[in-house]
Amino acid sequence: MPADHSDPYAFATLGCRAGTTRSSERENSDPIYATSSFSFESAAQAAAVFAGAEDGNIYSRFGNPTVRAFEERLAALEGGERALAFSSGMSAILSVCMSLLKNGDHIVCSRAVFGTTIGLFQGVLPNFGVTTTFVELTSLEAWQRAIEPETKILFVETPSNPLTEIADLAALASLAHANGALLVVDNCFCSPALQQPLAFGADIIVHSATKYLDGQGRCVGGAVVGRAQFINEKLFPFLRAAGPNMSPFNAWVFLKSLETLKIRMAEHSRSAQEIASWLEAHPKVRRVHYPGLASHPQHELAKRQQRAPGGVLSFEVEGGRAAAWRVSDETKLFSITGNLGDTRSIITHPATTTHGRLSDEDKRAMGITEGLLRLSIGLEETSDLLADLDFALSRV
Repeated sequence: MPADHSDPYAFATLGCRAGTTRSSERENSDPIYATSSFSFESAAQAAAVFAGAEDGNIYSRFGNPTVRAFEERLAALEGGERALAFSSGMSAILSVCMSLLKNGDHIVCSRAVFGTTIGLFQGVLPNFGVTTTFVELTSLEAWQRAIEPETKILFVETPSNPLTEIADLAALASLAHANGALLVVDNCFCSPALQQPLAFGADIIVHSATKYLDGQGRCVGGAVVGRAQFINEKLFPFLRAAGPNMSPFNAWVFLKSLETLKIRMAEHSRSAQEIASWLEAHPKVRRVHYPGLASHPQHELAKRQQRAPGGVLSFEVEGGRAAAWRVSDETKLFSITGNLGDTRSIITHPATTTHGRLSDEDKRAMGITEGLLRLSIGLEETSDLLADLDFALSRV
């Protein structure tokens, strides 16, 4: 079934069927095309395909049927014209920047993004003459003040990592377009099952497919979704030349995982809502950050933009780092790792892991305290997770 979002198919149907093209073997499950190159019937055909006069596969660095199936399915789910797959989420972000920006250009980015994204914008892009101004995610006035004549990209992650702040996508899109810039949205925390930023005016979506698009912590990958013109004329030439491509095996894993994305995200959200509400009432918890709570500053905005609050929350315990580490170490069902979006629940201390390379000043500006813990709620029984957290907090 072609990845044509004008088809009258619902999200779950697209998740199972979009991008599927059966071979002559008539397989019912998508195959893995584990090949580096492709052969031709004749020298004349090879010349025609290489010249672009005839469609066909050439080399898996920039074209593979399994990778293409994943791209078409993700584009259909996001409501985009085309998607392109990459070796990681960070390579997807880098590729967007390298394909759009030049020496002297400027980015406005929320402070509340993944620590490595900040490292890329602060430590790598300046080597190519690209500068970045970081702003408070929820202050539209701050975004407006930071825009310069050279601003080409507004970059935001919503919900944010790790405090789950919510950006007003429609307002940011309007601001970007009024100033001749593009809005790039990291949709990692929600996935298209919960949020479709293109529908709110965003221009480009980036994903770490490693997270919810996989959903079982098996493979590393990334993706970009947007208009066909941008991907065909800007992004694909960079991918072909630089080679940050996704492997066919990883693409097959992600492709199959998209079939269950809707039901997984619904269950992650249901369980996270229950756990966030329980934590908010706990005497040893200072504050809970979760868009599904009425106490969240952008709770109403989240309800307008997202189908559900998502599976990630964070909370602050009394006692700083020592207390946070004790809670982390005393859990039995939560894996201590920096990943998220797995079937297995995960606990992370952002100040010393995912955001550990940031300066103390940057962490303070982002609201990342020593007592903050981030949870990625998996698919275990919620009552078991609550009992685990209850025991761990009792040990503080």
